[in-house]
Amino acid sequence: MRITVLAGGIGAARFLRGLLAAAPEATITVIGNTADDITLSGLRVCPDLDSVMYTLGGGSNEEQGWGRAGESFRIRDELAAYGAGPSWFALGDLDFATHILRSQLLAEGRPLSEVTRILCDRWQPGIRLLPMSDDRVETQVKIDSGLIHFQEWWVRLHAAVPAEAIIPVGADAAAPGPGVLEAIAEADFVLFPPSNPVVSIGPILAVPGIRAAVEAKTVVGVSGIIGGAPVRGMADACLTAIGVETTAAAVAAHYGAGLIDGWLIDEQDKAAVEKALDDDPALFGIAVRALPLYMRDVPSSAAIAQAAIDLAKELTP
Repeated sequence: MRITVLAGGIGAARFLRGLLAAAPEATITVIGNTADDITLSGLRVCPDLDSVMYTLGGGSNEEQGWGRAGESFRIRDELAAYGAGPSWFALGDLDFATHILRSQLLAEGRPLSEVTRILCDRWQPGIRLLPMSDDRVETQVKIDSGLIHFQEWWVRLHAAVPAEAIIPVGADAAAPGPGVLEAIAEADFVLFPPSNPVVSIGPILAVPGIRAAVEAKTVVGVSGIIGGAPVRGMADACLTAIGVETTAAAVAAHYGAGLIDGWLIDEQDKAAVEKALDDDPALFGIAVRALPLYMRDVPSSAAIAQAAIDLAKELTP
């Protein structure tokens, strides 16, 4: 069984851990979002790629959900003593090592796809991790004072300043990374984990060629919205910026029946989604299944992943 997954950060990483448990014999390729990437302290940081790599490689900080386990922050504190920043984005000492090596390899002229493979050689995540593109794509957020990097809006401002638009700058001129289109074409089906539909899945689909390739496959998505609220983070602020309600039904309609074939929702959203299925043409043809969607541990994540696999198999011609 060959499965390709479009992935953002923490939610995707935890879903992938469940997917590996549910389908240990499957060949899993993960196409990672790189539009969150940012240069800090002269180093290239790839938060979504690293979240997948660390989580599946057994090195993530499970309590905070990002960064490395057993982390210390002496470098951060020393930079602060120099008055250097930014102070709003905390990189740990162990994490710095990853970004130093990545930046060195990129400076040598190696593409991000090759650099990611080298980093994964150490972590052995059990999946093939492909950046969505080797070209620079950067999610920017338009607020009343102008455009700022998504990370500044998300981490420094906590998405508290209303966003007028969210733009994957450079996506229209980017090319899919090596192996990306092949991984989609060769997959038995494609899965969307409970990642942010606007800033995690959206930029991947914005790279020319990727959306069309995904539309040609059976696609099952997992809602990251439960009971009208994001399971984690501030996805509601992102959805508001693009005029989408924060509901499981609205996110499914945002993707549309032309993109997704199946949609997993939490049991508490079943009645509302079933009503929307009768009323919203964008949902016509999408098969919906309800089950508990909170990923509390590996077994609960594996149950969700298995449900996604089962629905994808059911819907695949």
